Order: sequence, then C-alpha cells, then structure tokens
Amino acid sequence: MCGIVGVVGRSHVNQLLYDSLLLLQHRGQDAAGIATSDNRQFYLHKSHGLVRDVFRAHNMLSLPGYCGIGQVRYPTSGSNVNEQEAQPFYVNAPFGIMFAHNGNLTNWKELRESLFKVDLRHINTNSDSEVLLNVFANELQSAVHGVSLDENSIFQAISGVHRRVRGAYAVVSIISGYGLVAFRDVNGIRPLCIGRQETNSGTEWMVASESVALEGNGFTFVRDVDPGEAIFIDMDSNLFSKQCADNPKLSPCIFEYIYFSRPDSFIDKVPVYDARLRMGEYLAKKLTKYVRTGDIDVVIPIPDSSRPAAMQLAHSLNINYREGLIKNRYVGRTFIMPGQAMRRKSVRQKLNTINMEFKNKNILLVDDSIVRGTTSKEIVEMARSSGANKVYFASAAAQIKHQNVYGIDMPTQSELIASNRTDEEIAKFIGADALIYQDLDDMKKSITDINNSLTDFDASCFDGIYVTGDIDSIYLSNLSNSRVS
Repeated sequence: MCGIVGVVGRSHVNQLLYDSLLLLQHRGQDAAGIATSDNRQFYLHKSHGLVRDVFRAHNMLSLPGYCGIGQVRYPTSGSNVNEQEAQPFYVNAPFGIMFAHNGNLTNWKELRESLFKVDLRHINTNSDSEVLLNVFANELQSAVHGVSLDENSIFQAISGVHRRVRGAYAVVSIISGYGLVAFRDVNGIRPLCIGRQETNSGTEWMVASESVALEGNGFTFVRDVDPGEAIFIDMDSNLFSKQCADNPKLSPCIFEYIYFSRPDSFIDKVPVYDARLRMGEYLAKKLTKYVRTGDIDVVIPIPDSSRPAAMQLAHSLNINYREGLIKNRYVGRTFIMPGQAMRRKSVRQKLNTINMEFKNKNILLVDDSIVRGTTSKEIVEMARSSGANKVYFASAAAQIKHQNVYGIDMPTQSELIASNRTDEEIAKFIGADALIYQDLDDMKKSITDINNSLTDFDASCFDGIYVTGDIDSIYLSNLSNSRVS
C-alpha cells in the first residue's frame, strides 16, 4: 500500500508535493520520494523514512519545477530494506520518464522475463513498480511516431499497458518536456482522484490517491479517475482524458473504506467516514443477537480507524462511549509495520489505557478488523490488567481468511487468524469473553447504501474471489513460500 500524488502547477510544486505526502503519510511509512521537472531535466530525492525525515530544507531547494510527482511507500513487492526500491523510478527512454505506483502486479515476474527477452529492457530491482514503468516506457516507444509526442500516443501506450499487465495499479508519471500522466487499472482496485485550483497565474491540477491530499492543499475535488482511464495534463495545464481499457469494471478494494483511507477522504463517491458510521450501525444490529447489551457498560474504540464505527454502534444501542485507549501518534500503524516482532512490540508503545474507563466495568472493544490477532490479544490483556470485569470484542470488518495479492501486507494464509479458526477459537486466543464479526454482506451494504452504482468490490481477503481472474492455488502457494523465504 502506498500513497501517490502528481501536480502540474503555475509555480514551483515542491512544497505542494511535500504537503501532499504529509497528508498521505498514513498510507506508508517505509520510504518517501519526490521528483520534479523544469522541462529540461528531472530532479529527484528519495530515501527511507517518514516524509519529515526524508526531506530537509536543502532537499526541497534542490527540487525546482512546475510539474512533479511524489510517493510514500509501504513495501508489498520487493525488499523493505533496499533504498533503490524507493520511488519515484526513472528511465531515460523514450523522452525521460519519472514514475510512481500504488498497488501490486500479479504477473510482474512474467513481465520482467518478457521485458528482458523480447523488449530488451533490464530490470535492476525486485520491485514490480520498476517492471510497470518499463512496460509503460516500452509501449510508449512503440506508440510514438517520430520525435514528437501527443495525447493520442500516450493513450495508445496505456491501452497497451492494460493489455499486458494484471493486478492493481494507480500511477502518476512525468514525461520530460510534456507533462503529467496518470492512470488506474481496469478494475480500479487502488484509488485515484483529480483536483483543480485556480490561481492568478492560471489553472493548477493535482492527482492523488485520496481526496484529502487535494482538499488539504486548497484544491477542489473534481472526480475520481475511472478504472482503465488515463489522464494527461500538459505543461500549459490542458487536461486530456480517455478510457483506455476494453472492459473496465469498478471493483475498489474494500479495505480502503475499512482501514487504509483517512476518514475525511472520498473514495469512488463514498465518504469514508459515512461508510464507517454505517458499519457501526450494522455491527450494532448483529451484536444484539449474541450479547445482552445491558451487560455492556461502555464501548471503547481501538484508535484510530475504528472510531466512527464504535461511536455509531454505541449511539445505536444507547451505550456509553468512551476513549479508554490513548494512542502515541509517533509510532507507525501496527498493521503495516514490517515484521511480526516489531508489530507486537509496538502495540504497548503505541497504546496506553485510561484505567478509570476499564476498572470494574464490562467493556466492548471495537476495532476496524482483526488480521493476525496479535494486536487484539495484546489490547485485551491491557484491558484486563486495567481492571475490566468482562471484555467483549467486535470487528467492523468480516473475518479475513484469504491472502491479498493487490498491495496489502498479508501474503501468507498462516498469518491470518481467521483462516483456520472458528470465531469461538479466535475469542479464546485473544482472551475475549465474546467476539462478534461484521457480516460480509453488511460490510458491503455500508458502502453501497451510499453509492448504489458500486456493484462489486475487491473483497478477496474475505471471500477469496480475486477480481483480476488470474489467481490460483499455485500462485498463492508460491507467494506464501516467497514470503517465508
């Protein structure tokens, strides 16, 4: 999972890109990078770490130009210790291209082989993003006539990308001397949206993973990029768009609404905050079938993503809502933190209890989801050590039983606590007196109640159905083996 942004401005865009990456920092804390162009050459700085640590004043001053892209990265393909895999990536032909990608390709190994044997292109890292860049560059080379480039050649190249590539990809790219390119995979698994700002010097455009990056910088949200669609914005701020896929079908990742995206973002016409409130309403209805609500003294969210669901659940059932867990905001999100030992250690560094909210009470803890169960187990233990009589646990998401192949760090099925345990066994493992999961259908309704034009999702973590249609048991087994090794 990553966050990406691209800007065509009327003044230097380095500060806009930096501010946008801060607004997208929740999408990845492993590495950050910015590339800019002044129409003559590219300027690039990238490294491991948080945005505020990667970019100092001297780095910002070395990034001039009115067009640029940026990325915050959490690794899902490649190595999380190889600084070469920080983005953006660069190739010098054709024209010179800078490139940043959010998602994960499912056929990147086959593409890497064909790029080398057929297209005579060398891939220098184990990153699927470098593979995707070279596919795009090769298709652009094939589409170009002479030494000039127009939007039709760009769109032809992206059509070629869609024909060759499988998986999830939202992309921002700069073509030197021409402008900004952005495109989204044929299923729209990863989010991408467009914003506009009018200045005294003219129109500025921004493309980003989430609308919060637009609005936080004064841009007006225009729309989401459609699945399979390509956007080209030239250096004069003229925007061109075209549907470049033969059979696009919007199937956004449902985890964006549950966990990844900020609650103040819109994803495919759905306010994330509203979707999470509705998850709380549906969860409240299910809870009454398994637990006497009169036995619950207080509802406590596990910060931060679960707050709207927990608040709405408490409101629906007329139960007190309290903030009993305080978060240290300077520790990374445990679900997307590399390494199980690091995740386990970080839980107690990240959360602390307010004992008065637990002591001698029956509490209901609400989390957005349960992935490995290690965080849930630690928090239940913290609740009991703070004096809770009973600890009930509710998940705003359904049981996560299957591997993800589209950019979420949960590749091995053995890591998923719900893959081979019943709800009762999971409750025992985490130490809860009762455990209630959201129903998958209700989870989807929480989103489709808001936008009924959404008829399909990538919910593969929950139902094992992979929307790209190219995933089988052999692929999943190989993925697990590569993760273990």
